[in-house]
Amino acid sequence: MPKLKTHKATAKRYRVTRTGKIIKRTAGQDHFNAREGGKVRRAKRSDVVVSQTLRKVMERNLPNG
Repeated sequence: MPKLKTHKATAKRYRVTRTGKIIKRTAGQDHFNAREGGKVRRAKRSDVVVSQTLRKVMERNLPNG
């Protein structure tokens, strides 16, 4: 059986923690943040844990993660 290949675009956007959780960057951080309130800006700084629905797809795309 051939090796499982990592989907490189997924590997650049997501990372797997030691406990197996998949983490991604919060969406909407790149520009137009001056108009946001302070609470939203602070919330965008932290990373987000991927939902259980997306987790199966991510595990298929990141076999060695």
